[in-house]
Amino acid sequence: MIHIAETLSIRTVESFLKSNEIERLNDVMDDALGSLGRDRYGADRHTTIHEIPGHSPAEAQDVYEPVGRIEMTDIPYEAISLLDQALKLHMAAITRTLPSVTGHRPWIYLEYGAGQYITPHADGIAPDPLTHPRQIAAATVTLTDIQDTGGAFYVETTGSDSVWTTDEAPTGLGYAPGMLFAHDGTDMSSPWFRAMPRTRWSVAPAPGTLVVFGSQLVHGTEPVRAGRVRKFLTLFVSE
Repeated sequence: MIHIAETLSIRTVESFLKSNEIERLNDVMDDALGSLGRDRYGADRHTTIHEIPGHSPAEAQDVYEPVGRIEMTDIPYEAISLLDQALKLHMAAITRTLPSVTGHRPWIYLEYGAGQYITPHADGIAPDPLTHPRQIAAATVTLTDIQDTGGAFYVETTGSDSVWTTDEAPTGLGYAPGMLFAHDGTDMSSPWFRAMPRTRWSVAPAPGTLVVFGSQLVHGTEPVRAGRVRKFLTLFVSE
């Protein structure tokens, strides 16, 4: 049974990646991006992993990444293999607090330059909370020392009821009693979300630490001060 606490949880797995694995992933991504990749997957990109009902992909980009970022969904096989191996090794630590998780979606590479960030939002139980698979949480592992670059990850909590729809999950669909769903548009495109009081909790995890956060937990990143922040993202699902 999927409990609402899973979708609002946050935890870390330290040393998810070893220093030699971080070094290798940096080399692999340098080769993948080459001389033109930062434009192709950055300024010239017209797609995004984020969706806002009633908005185009370009409008979603403006809301979520107003100063841009690099977003690559077709990452090299060597990077996928290395990340999957680390995930297999640490999966027991992840499912200890996320028992509903049975698998994950493909890895995505993200990179933020100076001044770039992602705005606060909740992913939601995508693509549809009433059908399988259900997205329970997301996870990022950063290759960069954020203490030096800035770009800290944060979550935002709130006691407001504004974020929740009024209907509880129907019985018989695998949810624990009392399960609630966040509104579509729980992001900066919605006036109600911008006005909702929130408390921010920021963290600068060490390179190689996996940060796991529930799909209904509001999160974002602070602007990068200098250099570049490189990370990989995956989404955990209940199938």
